Amino acid sequence: MRFVWQIVLGTSFARSRLVDRKVVLLSLKPLDFTSSRFKDLHRNGFDVVRHFVLGIDDSDGSHWEREVRDVLRQSRAVDVDEYLLAIDWNELPMLRRLGQYLRAVPQPVRLLPDDSIADIVSRPFLPVSGTVAVEIQRPPLSIFERLQKRCLDVSVAIFALVVLTPLLLTVAVLIKLDSPGTVIFRQSRRGFNGKPFDIWKFRSMTVCENGQTVAQATKKDARVTRIGRFLRMTSIDELPQLWNVLRGDMSLVGPRPHALAHDNYYDELISKYVYRHHMKPGLTGWAQVNGLRGETPTIDLMEKRVEYDVWYVSNWSIWLDLKIMVRTASAVMFQEAY
Repeated sequence: MRFVWQIVLGTSFARSRLVDRKVVLLSLKPLDFTSSRFKDLHRNGFDVVRHFVLGIDDSDGSHWEREVRDVLRQSRAVDVDEYLLAIDWNELPMLRRLGQYLRAVPQPVRLLPDDSIADIVSRPFLPVSGTVAVEIQRPPLSIFERLQKRCLDVSVAIFALVVLTPLLLTVAVLIKLDSPGTVIFRQSRRGFNGKPFDIWKFRSMTVCENGQTVAQATKKDARVTRIGRFLRMTSIDELPQLWNVLRGDMSLVGPRPHALAHDNYYDELISKYVYRHHMKPGLTGWAQVNGLRGETPTIDLMEKRVEYDVWYVSNWSIWLDLKIMVRTASAVMFQEAY
C-alpha cells in the first residue's frame, strides 16, 4: 500500500493535481533545467511559467534596475504565486540588491540555492541575540545520548567485573607462573578528542613496547608467551579494559584504540583517521564484529577498518551498541586474532 501511494502521490504532484504553484524563476545566468533541483520542482507541482536571466549589474545600476522592473511587470501579467531565485554561492552579493526590488511584490520569494548554499542553509542554527550561529559540525552524540552510553558502560562494566573476578584472578596467577614480568601491561593510547590515557591489558608478550616504534603482533609471533597466545586468541587479554571503561577513558563499544606510534603513522596516510577520536575508544567495535580484528599489514586493511569506524561514529545509537556487544561473542569465537 505504501508503494502504491508513493506512485499515486508522485504522479499527482507532477501533474499539479495536489499542488499547482505558478512560479517565476530569476537567475543571473542561463540554467541547466535537467538538473535535480529543477526536476524536483516539477515533480512536486511547481510550474515555472517564466524564466528571466537578469545578467550582471552595470556600473551605475540604471539599466539593471530597468530590467528588474520590467521583469516584475511581466510577472504580474501572468498572475504568479511566488518567485524563485536561482543564485549561486559566488552571486550572493547580488541577492541583497535584488531583494530590494522584490519587496514591491506581495508574493513569497524563495531562494533556490546551489549545492554550496544548500549545504549551509540546511544546517541547524542557534540564535544569539541579534546574531545567528550556523552549526557547521555537530558533536557525534548529544548530552542525552552521552548519558545513555555512559549508563550502559558503567552498568555492564560493573556487572562483568563482578562476574569475571574468579577468571581474572586465575589469569593473573597463570601469567605470573608462565613468564617473568608484570601481570598488567599498560600502553599509551589516544581517547576522545585525542586525549592520552593508559590502556590496561593482561600481559601476553615477553616485551612491553610503549614508545615511538611498536611492532604489531603477527601470526606465530615469537614475543607471545604460551599463556599469552591463548589470551589473545580468546581476547581475554582485553578484559582489564573494563577498568578503563569505569574510569571513563573508554567505552564498551567504539573505535578500537591504537598505539601512539600507529596513530601518528596512519594519521598522515588516511584522511578520515582523525574521525576515530570523535568518540571514546571501545573495548569492541563495529569494525571488529565485521571481521577486521588483529593485524593490519597493509594500508588498505587499515582504511577499511577506519571506514567502519567512521560509519559507527556517524550512525551511533544505543541499539547499535547492544547489537555490537551481542555480535562480539560470535566474533571472538570464529575470527582469528594474534
